[in-house]
This record gives sequence, structure tokens and C-alpha cells, in this order.
Amino acid sequence: MSHIQVLSIQLANQIAAGEVIERPAAIAKELLENSLDAQAHHIEIEVEGGGVKRFFIRDDGVGICQADLSLALQPHATSKIANLADLESVCTLGFRGEALASISAVSQLTLTSRIASEDPGWCVHCEGVFMKPVITPAPHPVGTSVEVCELFFNVPARRKFLRHEKTEYHALEEAIKKIALSRYDVAISLKNNQKLVYQFRIAETQKEKEQRIATCFKQDFIDHSVYIDSQINDLKLQGWIGLPTYSRGRADQQYFYLNGRAIKDKIVSHAIKQAYQDVLYHGRHPVFVLYLSMNPEEVDVNVHPSKQEVRFIDQSRIHQFITTRIQHAIATVRPESTIEMSSNKLSPLLISSNTQQELKQARPFKSFGSNRSLDDSEDILIVESNDAGISNTALPILSHPTLMLNEQKPEKQAEIISPSQEMLAKSAVLPDLQMPPLGFALAQLLGVFILSENKQGLIIVDMHAAHERIVYERMKKQWQEKKIEKQLLLLPQSIDINNEEMLCLEKSHSLLNELGFEVVSGGETQAIIRAVPSLLKASDHEVLVRSVFKEFMEYGDSVHTDQMMNQILGNIACHAAIRANRRLTLPEMNALLRDIESTERSGQCNHGRPTWIHLDKKQMDQLFLRGR
Repeated sequence: MSHIQVLSIQLANQIAAGEVIERPAAIAKELLENSLDAQAHHIEIEVEGGGVKRFFIRDDGVGICQADLSLALQPHATSKIANLADLESVCTLGFRGEALASISAVSQLTLTSRIASEDPGWCVHCEGVFMKPVITPAPHPVGTSVEVCELFFNVPARRKFLRHEKTEYHALEEAIKKIALSRYDVAISLKNNQKLVYQFRIAETQKEKEQRIATCFKQDFIDHSVYIDSQINDLKLQGWIGLPTYSRGRADQQYFYLNGRAIKDKIVSHAIKQAYQDVLYHGRHPVFVLYLSMNPEEVDVNVHPSKQEVRFIDQSRIHQFITTRIQHAIATVRPESTIEMSSNKLSPLLISSNTQQELKQARPFKSFGSNRSLDDSEDILIVESNDAGISNTALPILSHPTLMLNEQKPEKQAEIISPSQEMLAKSAVLPDLQMPPLGFALAQLLGVFILSENKQGLIIVDMHAAHERIVYERMKKQWQEKKIEKQLLLLPQSIDINNEEMLCLEKSHSLLNELGFEVVSGGETQAIIRAVPSLLKASDHEVLVRSVFKEFMEYGDSVHTDQMMNQILGNIACHAAIRANRRLTLPEMNALLRDIESTERSGQCNHGRPTWIHLDKKQMDQLFLRGR
């Protein structure tokens, strides 16, 4: 083995350059950040050969004076920090002083700049680490231009690992879009092989910002997203999150910014994933553009040369804040806002800290045909029915336990109009506000779907998925409040259990009671069910108890965590929800629709599947080629 020796400056610089500059996309990121730190308002970018052959950037920032030009290409030379105190609260995007030095070490670099007090500007040229910079006068407007040609021309080992030109360009384009979404007050243009690709204009209003996002993503994201604006003490979260029904197969449209810096952090990723946990279909990924603002002294950005990783001082606080804010935003989305967004292509629903309180204060819809109005504190749906022989009981798990039905005598059956038709007829002469968002039920289709008509068009509801979410949300609320009500069985039910289930019963007896189950041993191979949660009293008790045993045995001691309990409650709700081919009456269907409107996260079931879809008149006209 050779003796220990100090590396030459040239070799050390090339190694350092490899840590910072991996591909043309890294050049785009570093030089764009320099332009933003220089207070630029307009930035022009030109690319050839995927950025390998040529990358050019011009800005109208403050510029670099002649005396600093040669220093700008030296390693660890920067104007952004001067001491340790500056590093602990750094607010600029760049601060290591490695970007220009690393780029010049592995390319042919030309830097031209001018400050307001100098005329003309000055140009410095450098080719690799072995060539000394040459400074010459050059005419230039106030600002800076950087041209990078023949990337890795002097490092063949790195150049051979570059991808195809199109691949490198797409990575570079992604880096530019990421920067463009961090600063709406800066105009950025991109030309690829002399063809204009992007022209991001300065965006001041929210609509203009959404147009920039739509350019980077698609308009569909804006049409199916929620805007968050929430602040607690020094933590502020703003931005757009996609609705759970709008997701991706890859985690590729996820932009998160901390104090204006694009980051990828495990704490942040886990917080967002947990916020979408029981509303996103498995294998899917949410789409979001989020901006977190906080005290810069509470976070360390000097973790990795790429500056994309950070370290929070109080990780649990950041995690909880992000999770709860996103959960709150998703929970406060209601069918009326979703329908309005999809029908009118309005801007995303605004979710502020006050939105939830406003929704709580909103009065419920009054049912047509009723002479009685609902008090805010009541949880009863009043429905008049002319159907003869309708039972006086509705779905036992719905939020409206009482259905007040005015039954008609059999001899008047010939004159009967169904409740839904009667209500819709009356709604034609009443204000639109009295029509519930999901309208009124028309029929049940294939034993699975509920068809409903609202003022915009047709609603199709998956009754099992919708009911599953309703039961789940109520069980979660009761569990969190430790108020799960029990329903004693008139006749206790005996079931056969195996040894593992008996051990589970003995070990988890108290937890079963907390869940609303009262199950005791009836011998070596038997258990007796004496009580079940009131919400689940109409379900198959044996199936429910066995499913709980299965969950307890699978998760073991971790079952006591909130995450595992939510999953268990979700599975219980799935077993307890309405099954296919159960025939519902119109009052029962309408009760389910009203429950969907008042339930948090009702747009998705516990597994992330949509619970209902909306087809407006325009969409139905297109299906039948009407108006063509």
C-alpha cells in the first residue's frame, strides 16, 4: 500500500466537483440559485445537447465587480456568509462557495458580469483546473452571464456515465421547474436547442401562480387540488395539495420548499405520507407543491453538498405540524366544494385555519316537505314519505338514527310520488341553496350503486365505500374521545374459537372493552359475545369479533399505537359497512347521501377508493354527442 500523501489541489478540486456537479441538471440548479441570491428578477436560460454541450444563463441581478471575478472561481469563496453565526441562520440558497469552482474544474466556463457602478463589464474564462482564469473587459448589462461548455471534457471517467441527451435534458428541465415554483416573483425563460420551451412570467396573484404550476404540471392538478394557508406560531405552511382521488403512480410531482429552498427530507416525506394514510389508494402517491416557513435558526441546511437535505432541531414538532395541517385540509373538503371545482373549473378550494370552524357553524340542509327545521345541535334527518309499507327504521349505522316517515294508506298507493321525485319537483321552484350537494336519490343500480340527481347533473355513489368511510370516521372519533358506546345483546352469542384466539382474548380483554366489545370465555374452545359497539349492532357479530382477533394477533403489542388502531378501526368499518345487493329504500339512500355530505374525508373510502363520482350535463352531452 502506498504511503499517505496530501492530494494535489487540482485532483482535490475535481473530486469535490464530482460531489457537487453530477450532471447538467446540477449546473442548472447551482447557477439558478446564484442568480436568485443576486436578487435577479429576469433569468434567461439556453441549453444545447442536453446541457452537456452548452448551458447558458443570464440574469439582471446585482452582478460581480472586476476585483471579485477571479475569486468567484476559487473553492470556498462566497459573499453570502462570513462567520459561524451567519451559517447558523443562513437565508441564501447558496453559501458553500463551491458551485462556480466545481463547474470551472470540469468544463469550459465563461463568466461575464457588470455591477451598476462599472462600465463596461468584465469577463473571466477558465478551462479546467489546470488553466488560470483570464480576465478581459466585455460589454454587458447590469447582471451576470455564465456559459458552460463541454461538461466533463477533462474527466472522461465521469462523462461516460452521462445519459442520453434527452434524458439529461429532462433532468435539467425538472431542476428548472423546481426553481421556477420556488420564486413566483422572478421571470424565467428556457430555450432548448434554440427553441423556446418555457416562458414563466412574474406571478403576483394566486391565479397567476396557479397558471405557472399548471405549466409545470397539468391544469388537472389545479382543478383537483386544495390550497393550504395555515400558521401556528413561527411555523407557516402554504401551497397546493392534490385531492386523494388525484394521485400518481410515481412520487415524481412532489415539491416541498423550506424557506424558499427545495428539499427532500425523510421527516417531511413521512409526515405527508401519514397525512394521506387512510385516504390514498395503495401504491399511489400524492401530488403537492408546499412551502414551509420557519425560523432559519431551527434548521441546519449544511448537511449535504447538494443542500437538498436538512436537519430540524425539533423533528417531532415539524412532523406533527405538517401532518395535522394536511389532514385538516383534506378533512374539510366537502362534496359541495368538489362538485363546484369540477363543474366550473374554479381555483382550488382555499383551506385556512378558520375553514373548519366555518363548516361547523354552517346549518345542515333542510329536507323538503318537512314542516320542522333542524336545530344545529340535532343529528336527525327528517324525511316525508308517501310510500306505503316502508319500515320505520333506516340504516342503523347512519348518523340520522330517526327517520320520521308519514305513511299513507294502501288505497292511496296509485297516487304515490316517490320521495325523491317529490323533492326534486319542489326544488325546481326553490332557491338553489336548498338543493343538497349530492342531490336526492333516484334509484339503486346493480345492488351496488346509488344514482342521485343534483342541480348540476348525476351523482353515482358506491354505497359500500361511502358507508365504510362514514362508519370509520365515527369510530375514530369515539375512540379518540374514549366514548365508544356498547350495545348489549338481548341474547348473548356463542362462537367457537381456537387456542390462538383464546390467548388473544385473555391478553386483549381490556382493549376489546375499549373498542365497545364485551367478549368473555365460555370454555376452552368457546367465547361469548355479550355486547358490541352501538355503531355496529346491525352487523355480523361473529365476523367482527374474529376480524378484531385477527388484527390483534397480527400487530401484537404495536396494536396500541394510534396508527395501528386506525387501521384496525378501518378494517372493522369495512366489515360493518353495507354489503352489495342489500336493497335500500329511498329514505335510506337519501340518509346515506346526507351522511356523505357531513362526513370528513367522505370522498374516499378507508382504502383510498373514490366513494362517489359526478357527471355534469356537459359531460353527459359529450357522451351522447349532443350539440355537435
